Amino acid sequence: MADDLLLAIDQGTTGTTVLVLDRDLRVQARTTREFRQIYPRAGWVEHDLEDLWASVTGGVQDVLAQIDPKRIRAIGITNQRETVGLWDRQTTEAPHPAIVWQCRRTAARCQKLREAGHADRIRDLTGLVVDPYFSGTKAEWLLEHVPEAHTRAEAGDWVLGTVDSFLVHRLTGQVVTDVTNASRTMLFDIHRMEWSSELLHLLSVPKAALAEVRSSSEVYGTTRNVPGLPDGIPVAGLAGDQHAALFGQACFQPGDVKCTYGTGAFILIHTGTEPVASQHQLLTTLAWQLGPDAAPAYALEGSVFVAGAAVQWLRDGLGIIEGSDAIEPLARSVPDAGDLVFVPALTGLGAPHWRADARGVIRGITRDTTKAHLARATLEGIALQVHDVMEAMKKDVARSNPIRVDGGAAADDLLLEIQAELAQQSVIRPDNVETTAAGAACLAGLATGAFDDLEAIRAAVRTERTFAPGATEIDRHALLAKWRAALDAC
Repeated sequence: MADDLLLAIDQGTTGTTVLVLDRDLRVQARTTREFRQIYPRAGWVEHDLEDLWASVTGGVQDVLAQIDPKRIRAIGITNQRETVGLWDRQTTEAPHPAIVWQCRRTAARCQKLREAGHADRIRDLTGLVVDPYFSGTKAEWLLEHVPEAHTRAEAGDWVLGTVDSFLVHRLTGQVVTDVTNASRTMLFDIHRMEWSSELLHLLSVPKAALAEVRSSSEVYGTTRNVPGLPDGIPVAGLAGDQHAALFGQACFQPGDVKCTYGTGAFILIHTGTEPVASQHQLLTTLAWQLGPDAAPAYALEGSVFVAGAAVQWLRDGLGIIEGSDAIEPLARSVPDAGDLVFVPALTGLGAPHWRADARGVIRGITRDTTKAHLARATLEGIALQVHDVMEAMKKDVARSNPIRVDGGAAADDLLLEIQAELAQQSVIRPDNVETTAAGAACLAGLATGAFDDLEAIRAAVRTERTFAPGATEIDRHALLAKWRAALDAC
């Protein structure tokens, strides 16, 4: 059947994954292309936009070698969110590398904004805390440090935008972003659904340089002159990676929640058509907007900085395991972690603690402690961080549905058993854990008629396994008490 497949571009921090899915969300072709990471100074992280683009076009060519390109109905894009770049509106060439979401170069500027009393107003408008994680101060830095940048940006000759905007510009010639990516810039008013003139003035960012903000599911343009890709394919879905995962998990109702276990862990809960101001240190963000005339949906988000990265540290830093998949059998070789508690605050603590100065703590070591105990304490530490976010969410919204999980570490059964026991609610794993790409494909499919409605998407999202409380023996109350004591020692 012609015109029956959806192409998803999942542009991430270290590589780009390109998938082709059918309308049952079954993967027909897949590839991942990694690209270079640039570290010009301690704490600074950059991407060359040409490297990033080459990973996209290379990935597209890889998957189209496996299927008939004429079968592609539409393209959806999901992306690393707060990364911001600067490029020429006519040529799309970049005069400077993009500044990656991980980059901390604007920490001092954020501190000055807080000291000047701007934090509450920024949070009221954007739902975000003042932090170099977000795009606003990165954009300000580029305008101040790249020759001619401010002049060219004010004239509208150069674009200042997130990764989704760059990709759509290269694919179609259009300069757009969607509401989810805009909501992560610290420049977007999530209530009025527009760039905030107040914040643009505060950070000296000219509106002429910014992309047009559109919904997450509509046709933004069609492909033209893209290596290996036929002209005329609609680009019709856009969402930041965590928002796309929420959509790809069919979390369409208030109270629906998902956790993506990657390098970090990102927990989002759908809160409905009105933004909820968190009283417990979570971020308020757009979930999506399904068409230009549709009401937006909102979410609360909590970010755990270190999840899978803790397992990588056991592997690469300590040499305790040879591969990441070895942690589960090692952890299962002991009935519990003994007295050991590991707080994996290797790069500080994220939500709901927001302690940049926190450092990792391993507490309760005895002569009997083994590497198996540390392996189990690592899985518990990941789950306990997620649990802290979930508890904050319950206080803010008073309810949550079963936790839907995805990402690489979601393949670890023991981790999910522990998570279910801590939460005292079910944890659901889909048969396709690449829900970020699936979400982008669904947004594009919804805009182009591949899916009639949300129910058709929900029907295509299949459960592989449900983990209920009681699958593993944990003294929940004792573990939480030890965890709280260890947090105080960070």
